[in-house]
Amino acid sequence: MKFIIGKDRKQAALFPVSLEESIETENEVRAIELFVNSLDLEKMGFKVRFPEGGRPAYHPAVLLKLFIYGYLNRIRSSRILEKECRRNIEMMWLIEQLSPDHNTIANFRKDNPDAIKRVFRATVQLARNFNLIGGKIIAGDGTKLRAQNSKKNNFNTKKIDRHLQYIDNKLEQYNQDIARADGEAEKQEAQKNSDIHTGRKEGYKKLKQQLEETGESQISTSDPESRQMILRGNITEVAYNVQSTVDAQHCIPIDYEVTNHNDKKAMGAMVRRAKSILGNTDFTALFDKGYHTGSELEIARGLGIKTLVAIPATASNAPDTRYNVQHFVYDAQEDHYICPENHFSENQWELLHQPPGKIQSV
Repeated sequence: MKFIIGKDRKQAALFPVSLEESIETENEVRAIELFVNSLDLEKMGFKVRFPEGGRPAYHPAVLLKLFIYGYLNRIRSSRILEKECRRNIEMMWLIEQLSPDHNTIANFRKDNPDAIKRVFRATVQLARNFNLIGGKIIAGDGTKLRAQNSKKNNFNTKKIDRHLQYIDNKLEQYNQDIARADGEAEKQEAQKNSDIHTGRKEGYKKLKQQLEETGESQISTSDPESRQMILRGNITEVAYNVQSTVDAQHCIPIDYEVTNHNDKKAMGAMVRRAKSILGNTDFTALFDKGYHTGSELEIARGLGIKTLVAIPATASNAPDTRYNVQHFVYDAQEDHYICPENHFSENQWELLHQPPGKIQSV
């Protein structure tokens, strides 16, 4: 049986193929090259001027090309990107066979968050120039990304107080053990445990003081900006919440913001940024029920932006479920609410807090 035979690795080539010839005309790396070369990196906030002497630095354009290529190809790890620089022919062409190490790649990403965000804005503007963004309907939502910080290393005032109370109880027990100890070994063991808990107590006191000084409700020790938040139902996790906005025409993201809050108070800032990016308020914004907050809806109305937000389900807390809030109808022309018994009141609070069967017209 015949097989396709590969070329001899030791065979010399009369006309060697260059990197330029190895990359197709339509390859995405050529687009990355053109895009990055068109940017004013210094104006965007990248450091392009370095003092003379010492080891030469990599130009930010090189690392930005590497960064963009990694995201286009779902390569997030700086260590894997380092390997790709040595074995990926597209990468070799794009950064001209340079091979920065993973620390350089990671530090570039860590040290330039604002500049990278401006690059993202430039991609949105480029898409607008090619009429890829309709700007008529946008949709916003949040994505929870688990932080490196575990739940046990996330604290609030109540949790710290519980730990302090536990430690005080243990210290009292150890003091009693020291007083009752018969031998020197027992006394030293109790004293050792007492010293360990005393050190922990000081650590918790510092955390509590930090909460009081900053006014924050939570503190995370290993990933300081992360917060414990609800993922779904009663499930919580220490995470970040990435708020993103997508244009409906080609599902192109036009905005993102990494936050450490739930969706409840996010919509106002999202529509403000969308207005700035699109340059007008002639669009409709879609959000799910997690964004159904009166103050945020008021912000959108004040900006003149139409919003469609899913209404969250109302708990069945009325003695008769027919009198839940969702069954009351607002008459905009007369400016009053109509109850299921077809009575009305100009005072919504008064209407909704009367016992069922005793609602009268006011």
